[in-house]
Amino acid sequence: MLPTPRKVKLAAGACEGATPLNAFDGALLAAGIGNLNLLKVSSILPPGCVLEDGFDVPPGSLTPTAFGTLTCEEPGRTIAAAIGVGFSADDYGVIMEFEGHCGRAEAEERVGLMVREGFAMRGKTLASVHVLGVEHRVVRTGAVIAAAVLWY
Repeated sequence: MLPTPRKVKLAAGACEGATPLNAFDGALLAAGIGNLNLLKVSSILPPGCVLEDGFDVPPGSLTPTAFGTLTCEEPGRTIAAAIGVGFSADDYGVIMEFEGHCGRAEAEERVGLMVREGFAMRGKTLASVHVLGVEHRVVRTGAVIAAAVLWY
């Protein structure tokens, strides 16, 4: 059985690359999570998890992460990704991610609404919401990522 993460940090980045994979890799690096092995998780923030500005995760670590990402090869197109975490006062929380062909402000607004709806669907009281987004205007091949990185 895996341990339950106790920390979460938000990260976001954007990059151009020669290929879609290079653009995605560059976005990971820009977000500060490019040297981790991300294990995609869904939408639940563990009870007792605290938001931190940053923490060290050893390179190559298997890292539980909820993320939204988008890669685009349409020059001039704006792409965005946003991550939102909602905390309850005394229980588990919710993580939501969004990616789309829009700007950062729209992505952040949409993911914030998603967090609120996630709490409403569960009949839970929302104590706080934290959102982080990023946008990028594609030159040739661009990528964006917004992530909630969980750690122990």
